[in-house]
Amino acid sequence: MNGLLEPGMLVRHPGQADWGLGQVQSNIGNRITVNFEHAGKVVIDGRRITLVRVFDTGPTIAGESQ
Repeated sequence: MNGLLEPGMLVRHPGQADWGLGQVQSNIGNRITVNFEHAGKVVIDGRRITLVRVFDTGPTIAGESQ
């Protein structure tokens, strides 16, 4: 999945929900640079972490997590 990520795509880190939504800045080899809302720019090792692609960032139903 990480190999398909391109700059501009939105993602979340599966183990760091508090980082918020992230936008892929680059994906070179196994190094994915993401700019997260609450963590800033982070370089992810794509061999260790599979980022979750986000397709819809619209409002959610009360009580439902995104």
